[in-house]
Amino acid sequence: MQRSSELVARPTQSFDPCPDNGPVSKLEAFNRQTIGRLPQWRGLPRALREEVLLASRIFPFRVSRYVCDELIDWRAVPDDPIFRLLFPMREMLPAGYAARLEELEQVRAPRAAFRLALNDAWAEMNPHPAGQTDNVPTLDGEPVDGLQHKYRETVLVFPREGQTCHAHCTYCFRAPQFLPLEGEAKFQVDHVESMIRYLKRHEEVSSVLITGGDPMVMRARSLTRYIEPLLELEHITSIRIGSKSLGFYPQVVTRDVDAGAKLRLFERITRSGRHLAFMTQFSHPREMETSEVERAIAAIRSTGGVLRSQSPVLRRINDRAEDWRRLWDLQVKLGVVPYYFFQARNTGSEDYFQLSLSRALDIFQDAYRQVTGLGRTVRGVVMSAYDGKVQIVGRSEIAGEPVFVLKFLQARDPDRVGDVFFARQSETAKWVDELELAS
Repeated sequence: MQRSSELVARPTQSFDPCPDNGPVSKLEAFNRQTIGRLPQWRGLPRALREEVLLASRIFPFRVSRYVCDELIDWRAVPDDPIFRLLFPMREMLPAGYAARLEELEQVRAPRAAFRLALNDAWAEMNPHPAGQTDNVPTLDGEPVDGLQHKYRETVLVFPREGQTCHAHCTYCFRAPQFLPLEGEAKFQVDHVESMIRYLKRHEEVSSVLITGGDPMVMRARSLTRYIEPLLELEHITSIRIGSKSLGFYPQVVTRDVDAGAKLRLFERITRSGRHLAFMTQFSHPREMETSEVERAIAAIRSTGGVLRSQSPVLRRINDRAEDWRRLWDLQVKLGVVPYYFFQARNTGSEDYFQLSLSRALDIFQDAYRQVTGLGRTVRGVVMSAYDGKVQIVGRSEIAGEPVFVLKFLQARDPDRVGDVFFARQSETAKWVDELELAS
């Protein structure tokens, strides 16, 4: 695995793929049908390959060549954290579904039977947690497809062309965006004009988050179609790009065919006087240790954009304080602002990934104590719950009773932002609605 030999000292001002970065790159990704072409895959035990292919009947599966060549330690598979992050496993399936899928495969069932199993499985896995479908706004009495407006100042935009990622995380709470589920709402903008009409009528909105999927899978021309009209709205003062691309395909802003065009678009945003926040997601320190990702971070910073990183804490992947200390130290070193330490959402393969809130808090506090003040911009443990973003601030006592101290960082009801409340400590609760409020 390639590792950087030195830190990029400062960002350059070049907005075209640099010759010394190597030849122009093109994303190469593998899915369930094409993974057999990957040499590392062919070297895995047959039983493990069959397990991944079975689980990928239910979970979306895609992995980039970059991840396979640079990030996964194939000698440590299946316990390698990046492998577990991207390759679905039998244990992630809801109870009974592995056997059901095996039976279907044995009788060579038609595609419709597997589709039914897919829909049944996701019906049990809370596909739209925290009331995401309740966040869809209306315009003249009709829903505005592809927008979410949960918090007063912020609107989320889901471009139709951005409904995939360079690789798919096995814990992803937006997995239904990538699956052919029946009767499930897909968040995707059908008409940019509707998005702009809605924003013109809602001048309380100051921040727009372009999300997905991953908007960085889009060509620069498509991304511009969504961003350019925002620059005409004076009340939009910040634009966020939500992307996992720097962990899975950092060449997207260094050597991809239109990397320069994307960076020039970012520069247009900052030159317009707006704040560009590149909301990246690094789940493990290994994702930040290649020279390619250092160049990508430097390239985005050179446009005037600010990078912030957030990720959930995940059992088997980043469930040690040392993982987070290394991650936050690397982020500070490279100019990425540590942002949120999330509790894994109660959706999908939650039983496989979720820790108890108590254990998550221990990990957060242990890591937090080991970093400098520059790394303590991170906020955790945070749950994106129905009523808002709830942080477990710490532990305390009320009248001799052990309690968690919680706080609303964001809320559907703006008046609740900043509210502090208390819940009885629990060693088993994994989500806020499993906690009992303390009087």
